[in-house]
Amino acid sequence: QQSGRRYNLFLKRRLRIDKRHQSKDSIFFRDGVRRIDFVLSYVDDLNKEWEKKLERRKEFESNLQKAGLELETEDKKESEDGKIFFVKIHAPWEVLITYAEVLNIKVPIRENDIPPMVENPLDCVLLPFRLPEKVMHPEPDYFTAPFSKDKQELYLINDESTFFSPSMRNRIVNYILTRCPYGTEEGKKKFGIKRLLNNGTYTAAYPLHDCQYWKKASDPNCDSERHTLYMEWARFLRFYKEQPLDLIRKYYGEKIGIYFAWLGFYTEMLFLAAVVGLICFLYGLFTMDENMSSKEICDPSIGGEIIMCPLCDQDCEYWRLNTTCESSQYSHLFDNVATLFFAIFMGIWVTLFLEFWKRRQARLKYQWDLVDFEEEQQQLQLRPEYEAKCTQKKRNPITQEMEPYLPLTSQAVRFCVSGATVLFWVSLIIASMIAVIVYRLAVYAAFASLMENAQSLQPISGLLTPQLATSVTASCLNFVIIMILNFFYERIAIWITDMEIPRTHMEYENRLTMKMFLFQFVNYYSSCFYVAFFKGKFVGYPGAYTYMFNRWRNEECDPAGCLIELTTQLTIVMAGKQIWGNIQEAIVPWICNWWGRRKARNNPENLYSRWEQDHDLQTFGALGLFYEYLEMVIQFGFITLFVASFPLAPLLALMNNILEIRVDSWKLTTQYRRPVAAKAHSIGVWQEILNGMAILSVVTNAFIVAFTSDMIPRLVYYYAYSENEDSPMSGYINNSLSVFLISDFPKRNEPKENPEDFVICRYRDYRYPPDHEKRYLHSMQFWHILAAKLAFIIIMEHVVFIVKFFVAWMIPDVPADVKAKIKREKYLTQKILHEYELEKLKERLCQGDTRATEKEFIATEGRMELSRAM
Repeated sequence: QQSGRRYNLFLKRRLRIDKRHQSKDSIFFRDGVRRIDFVLSYVDDLNKEWEKKLERRKEFESNLQKAGLELETEDKKESEDGKIFFVKIHAPWEVLITYAEVLNIKVPIRENDIPPMVENPLDCVLLPFRLPEKVMHPEPDYFTAPFSKDKQELYLINDESTFFSPSMRNRIVNYILTRCPYGTEEGKKKFGIKRLLNNGTYTAAYPLHDCQYWKKASDPNCDSERHTLYMEWARFLRFYKEQPLDLIRKYYGEKIGIYFAWLGFYTEMLFLAAVVGLICFLYGLFTMDENMSSKEICDPSIGGEIIMCPLCDQDCEYWRLNTTCESSQYSHLFDNVATLFFAIFMGIWVTLFLEFWKRRQARLKYQWDLVDFEEEQQQLQLRPEYEAKCTQKKRNPITQEMEPYLPLTSQAVRFCVSGATVLFWVSLIIASMIAVIVYRLAVYAAFASLMENAQSLQPISGLLTPQLATSVTASCLNFVIIMILNFFYERIAIWITDMEIPRTHMEYENRLTMKMFLFQFVNYYSSCFYVAFFKGKFVGYPGAYTYMFNRWRNEECDPAGCLIELTTQLTIVMAGKQIWGNIQEAIVPWICNWWGRRKARNNPENLYSRWEQDHDLQTFGALGLFYEYLEMVIQFGFITLFVASFPLAPLLALMNNILEIRVDSWKLTTQYRRPVAAKAHSIGVWQEILNGMAILSVVTNAFIVAFTSDMIPRLVYYYAYSENEDSPMSGYINNSLSVFLISDFPKRNEPKENPEDFVICRYRDYRYPPDHEKRYLHSMQFWHILAAKLAFIIIMEHVVFIVKFFVAWMIPDVPADVKAKIKREKYLTQKILHEYELEKLKERLCQGDTRATEKEFIATEGRMELSRAM
């Protein structure tokens, strides 16, 4: 009954408001004319800091009004829960034009008359993948120029209320909010909405979505771009359609637009790599029955007669080679001639991807008016946090203005603490990896003993070898550790970056990016590096095994090679990360929003205001895009650094990215508040990280083919040691296994039982037999294979690097037609500006203005002639 009374009171309050005949889904002030550009919310809780917060709000809102912004407050009685105040902010025309000049915002001066590109003959084939023209290009293409208050007649101002787009408006208001002071505390001047959000004075600050995503706005003055984005872009059933990049850029700003452009281009390029990888995998599948190594291992007269040395000390028994028949067949899927081809192909593909992305980025820079975008002007502005925390000032040698600065001693101390923290966490990852290796060594013996003695495991013993069982369980354990360390380090990285007090936004992002990437690189890839380059390489031989911490015997590779274990490791970590990432990105925000809106669902939709609807959504945050880039760059590492071991990795990445684009667009459009628009003309420091990983991938894949796969030993045997001309690879397995005399086993290694009284056992290595004068030393074939491996690495690296640099040199970073259009637009824009100035001077001369001299008129005409000549 009590809840029913509350609900009736709530309805009565809302019905009073409805007398004003304004839709609660409106994005305008109560007058229905002034647009809401930003919303602040706060809870008027009566705690001990209530008066201080009230004073801060009064001062802050008073200063906002002094800056020219207009405010309208919604009382808490009007809110859905009766607790939250909402302050709606509108930027009038004078404020917009003042800060548009400060932020160097480009606006239209004339419609673009450069003819469009020639139609692609494949357009009719691509028609099913196209979106309607109105969605792809929501506004005409214009020549633009930086806004100036003194030249308003020059610009195409048809309607002052719509001249600046909503994303431009919220960017301008956010600029004012981040720099508006709210008083002095502890002798320091305090300012900025971020600090007020941190200390609880306000609970949220956000621009509004223009409508509900599932239906268009009832207001005819609203473009309902959010609804269009949802219908044409954010639904999974549109996965095969192109992305409306111009509309994304218009609604969310260039920074988010460039991310989706990069993600879309990366996904398109993955299609080629996925097709080639699938062909290589199918080659391995169709030639599986022809693989001589698998045939010999599975042959009862060959593999069945080869007795292998025990896999662990004392508890393990001798075993026959043909028990690994199935695993050797499956290893051929990934360890074959196509592996080499695919490793070389991916080295070239990476270069093509990066070079063609530069061209695509250059085209977007032209289309989105970012050619003359001065990132320094946008990003090198001092962070409000830097200005607030740095009390000392010195003169800027360029601007000659006094600016805050951080003393060198303070910087050094902060960097030392930061570096020590990062080093500690990287050491923690290495320690956790060593713990996983110890787990591998400890359970390996248990698995080996269990699988040899357990009758119930006999049916699957051929497929599930001790090596594979150890690898799968260790990979799963490693993935769990990765996720746990990742969860904690994200918070530590942000804390230590804040502690360093970076001077500018660009410095902040770059420092955080390098810290996070270094950690993630070691965290995700360390286990793969161990399996690829260390496992099975330092085993020793029977009677002289090597031990970790003098206790655990180093584990061996499967008789068919270590590549299948690297494939297992890569698949589990990569697939697990992608599945977990999509759960975090889609399901968690949805649950949070569902929980937050559970009360609102009981209220009539027309009484639930637009600012309240958006308030109940999740916050995208300044680092929202950072995590998206980080996720994709880590995936890029998986499909390039270790792709020689798993040709299907690009196919997995392609399927994930098709889903990723729609998940990211869905959550941004439906589950998050509208982010503040921001400019960016490139993907920033991520480009350099991708370049570095592309170079490293050539080296890692060359080493994988040489040292992890069995390709080089097979080739050496084929050309130098084979004695059968009709079947050159027959006898390879016998040749690759050395002989050990069981009587030479020391007590520590000798098995407890030898029921069949075996005299010798075999092990994977190239060493002299016990009856040779150099018994158990490396044979000459070992050194031949080692020399071949090193020669292969040098040759492959040089070939791929030469092709990479040649391709990079051949492909210009900026397309020729874009260069021509940029020059043409610059010329026409200068001409328009000069003609405008000339007309102004003529008017002044006609009016008898003595300041407009004949020399000034001649100089302006001369500048126009010079522009034409150039």
